[in-house]
Amino acid sequence: MATTEEIERRVEQADAARSAKRAAAAKRVGELAQLRAEVAKKLGDIERELGDVLAESSDVISVDELAKFTDVPATDLTQWLNDRKTTRPKRKRSTTPAKRDASQASNTTPATQPSASPELAGPRNGGAATSTRISTPVP
Repeated sequence: MATTEEIERRVEQADAARSAKRAAAAKRVGELAQLRAEVAKKLGDIERELGDVLAESSDVISVDELAKFTDVPATDLTQWLNDRKTTRPKRKRSTTPAKRDASQASNTTPATQPSASPELAGPRNGGAATSTRISTPVP
């Protein structure tokens, strides 16, 4: 039967071999993930450039013609053209209530104007009823 010291040594040997394999696997996964990120960035740059070239040349050659001449599927060319980023940044909407309330305050009806419809407010113009409706903006 093995002594307690021998058992401890055997466990440490088994753990060392397993730890080395785990470290090697983690290192390789990290390297490959970094390489993938670099390649994906480069691919994204190429696809953006393809989209730009397609957009710039659209007045002289169609996507279908390019597909015919280059043997690149028209669906791929169209996707690169449509996926390219616009040069004008998109407007972002405010999500804070304070900004939204301030912008809506200028669009609300002042307290001095009646907000009820003419039919509910009663007759005007010397007692004659009118069919004119007052529309109030909805915030």
